[in-house]
Amino acid sequence: MAAAVGKAVVAAVTGVSLAALGGGTAPPHAGGRACALAPGALTVDDLPAGSSVLDCAAVGRLVTHGGAGVTVPRPGTKVSVDALTEDGSLHGFTLAVAADGTVTYDDLADPAAHAEALAAPGHARASGAAPGRARAACADGAYATAGHKEYDTYEWFLGDGPLPGNLASDDARRAFEDAIGTITASRNDCGFGDEVTAKARFLSRTGNEADIDRDARCMARDGVSVWDAGDLSGGIVATTCSWSRTVSGGPDALREADVRFNTRDHTFTDHPTDPCSNTYDLRSVATHEAGHVFGLAHVGESHESQTMFTNSFACSTAARTLGRGDVLGLRALY
Repeated sequence: MAAAVGKAVVAAVTGVSLAALGGGTAPPHAGGRACALAPGALTVDDLPAGSSVLDCAAVGRLVTHGGAGVTVPRPGTKVSVDALTEDGSLHGFTLAVAADGTVTYDDLADPAAHAEALAAPGHARASGAAPGRARAACADGAYATAGHKEYDTYEWFLGDGPLPGNLASDDARRAFEDAIGTITASRNDCGFGDEVTAKARFLSRTGNEADIDRDARCMARDGVSVWDAGDLSGGIVATTCSWSRTVSGGPDALREADVRFNTRDHTFTDHPTDPCSNTYDLRSVATHEAGHVFGLAHVGESHESQTMFTNSFACSTAARTLGRGDVLGLRALY
């Protein structure tokens, strides 16, 4: 199965509407005309699709949408921010800069509209254990891809600061390695064999930090893929920022992917036990984030049994293994 370039929901369609910015009219900065941008953070309306980051001198500027943000990369590069939220609401988007400097966006969904959908009667909210995981996970083939993959080996570092669950560095490394290994080996309880060729390797601890600020926005990349912990916006559990370069025929080639866990506002554990209250299983969250690293995107409501659902359930270890859709998504990419 060929992987779709850009966010492409395959199999069962999720309840999230992924709207692309654009339309039939030419954007105000198209056609090679110089433009002037105001100081400070920009919005997607300030730098609309079709604009030139070269004409607008926008490389290195912060662009925001729906509370999420990314720093405009150099031409030929794409950057995506994907945040795992405690209520399952959307928080993230993708900004791509073509080789000629032209801007395109993906995943510019309306976060408010998605939040209303999550609040609708009958929707399973993100509290307690995920209902019906064991059966539904292996019956649900829904997945979405982000338009990038790791063609070689994902080499990652562990930050040298405090880590989730107050784990010692060796324990945190093992937990993250296990989570990443769930993706690269497509571990599941559905009887699917491993046909995924993705690879990863831990290198060492580092003084570098994930290129993610306290508002869960992607900063300029430093070329080092770091997993660490720190302060993020209150409703966010963890965030992944990924950068990739254009590949003709796609998917794009991953260049760097950073992951940060929000340890200021949320509690993590590697050994969840009953009773449990508002504590996140570290390996479940890490497996979800590793899915983003290797090119999987979120699936929305009615797909709560998949690891790539828009949030992990507090006190549940279910997302430590993949659902049918998760596996199919990886097979589509690898």
